[in-house]
Amino acid sequence: MNRRRRAPSPPRAASTQRPLRPPRRVFVGLASLAAASVMVCLGLLEPLVGSIVDAAVRNIITLILGFSAVMSVLVWFLVESGHPWRLKRAVGLGLLGIVAAACAIFRIERVSGDLVPQLVFRWSPSRDRLLPQVAPAKAAVEAAAWAETPGDFPRFLGPTGSGSLEGPILDPAWESRPPERLWRRAIGAGWSGFATCGDHAVTLEQRGDDEIISCQSVTTGDVEWTVAVPARHETVLGGVGPRSTPSIAGGVVYATGATGWLHAIDGAGGRVLWKKNVLDDLGISPAAHAAAIPWGRAGSPLVAGSLVIVPGGGPGKDGGNVSLVAYDRATGERRWTGGTEQISYVTPQLVTVDGRELVLTVDEASVAGYDPADGSVRWRFGWPGHSNSDATCSQPHLLEGGRIFISKGYGVGAAVFGPQPGEPVTYTAVWRQPSLLKTKFTNVVIHDGHAYGLSDGILECVSLADGKRKWKGGRYGQGQVLRVGGLLLVQAESGEVVVADCAPEKHLVRGRCAALDGQTWNTLCLTGDRLLVRNAEEAAGYRLPLAARGPAP
Repeated sequence: MNRRRRAPSPPRAASTQRPLRPPRRVFVGLASLAAASVMVCLGLLEPLVGSIVDAAVRNIITLILGFSAVMSVLVWFLVESGHPWRLKRAVGLGLLGIVAAACAIFRIERVSGDLVPQLVFRWSPSRDRLLPQVAPAKAAVEAAAWAETPGDFPRFLGPTGSGSLEGPILDPAWESRPPERLWRRAIGAGWSGFATCGDHAVTLEQRGDDEIISCQSVTTGDVEWTVAVPARHETVLGGVGPRSTPSIAGGVVYATGATGWLHAIDGAGGRVLWKKNVLDDLGISPAAHAAAIPWGRAGSPLVAGSLVIVPGGGPGKDGGNVSLVAYDRATGERRWTGGTEQISYVTPQLVTVDGRELVLTVDEASVAGYDPADGSVRWRFGWPGHSNSDATCSQPHLLEGGRIFISKGYGVGAAVFGPQPGEPVTYTAVWRQPSLLKTKFTNVVIHDGHAYGLSDGILECVSLADGKRKWKGGRYGQGQVLRVGGLLLVQAESGEVVVADCAPEKHLVRGRCAALDGQTWNTLCLTGDRLLVRNAEEAAGYRLPLAARGPAP
């Protein structure tokens, strides 16, 4: 029987598909990510990126690179590697469990000025909640009215609001004559500084759900009176509590809280003369305002004649903003509003230019001069910033000839603007240097034609004439600076206080004092020879050694 033969099949074409293997460029990419993250973390790329981004941005870059490297390795292991699927599943579930457990056990208490998080157990309460809700105070008694003294530190950054004092003449030899600690005690949270009148010091603090204005003795630290209002400000990046420093004028304490409360308090007995919620008064939605000003209202009150002037805010019910608002010092009645720009975190200040007074301040994205009589805008020039991201916190300085110095962090740096002839007044940049005096939430001080400040945490001296750096040295973190004559008192972010020469020749440290422990963003206060320091956990008073020739007149 004949069998039908099947026709032979045509030869198959050779397959060009290769087994899946991780390309060599995957390994090169992973190695590059890992190496870059390590180099950024260790600061090896400082010469390349140091003048472009600040430490916080570098830390974010490190986090992104490190996370990308880890995730790339994990994806390769789960998708491309030849390991058994059971091992892949076990590794994936194990890593997921570790992340979930870490999130359940820990929370971020706060972050440093360079965005380094501080972790605590999730069930641990905030430190300020462990303190009494209202600080202990003496019984109300009739007290003599406060009398001003020559050594008073009555407002934010001192008598002139510039962070500079001409006396007393300090002895910088702290190794042989260290500062004498007068007192040290726990205090509520917040970044407020001290203001003083005579032997009385006032500040703001957060204790639980109460925002408190407290008065204590400069010499002993004993609490004399407190005024509390139900309010609480809290963010992960900004921390807990009020930010502004009170102002004292005519024996009355004026204080603005982080959520909008403005108080006028009789200093002698702690009696509230009047109080007002600025947001309610201006018809501003607290929720919308908190989104626009997420780190809390930080501008201190400006006392100008019969007025107390504070930043406004917004947006209001009509969607607009108010830059400044003035209240009657005696009654608290609103006298005027000025400007339509969103506020920043700067304190308004009263200056005189060409014989005319004006209120100098920095709004969200501009520097402006306002008429103190009615709040009208005399002039304005642009200064980059957004109050919910790259915010402006540093005070402007009026220089000779009506020039204005201004600085900030976030890669903006420093600049001097000068007025141009003609009406209306316009300002143009005399010089601008993005790599100099990158003050994040600190301020510079001016002395003999030079500016001194913490530029991304490093002390720096810059010539105001041409914007040239004289020197840069010492790492102090996001701290604060106070000039006393020819010396600089530097409050490091770690809590240490350093005394250094205020001179353009070189950076010379004369002495150090472990004044506080922990993260310190608060400004210094010097009344006579007594230095008051505080942070979000404790406050202390020190007596500084004076030079043999005694205090300056």
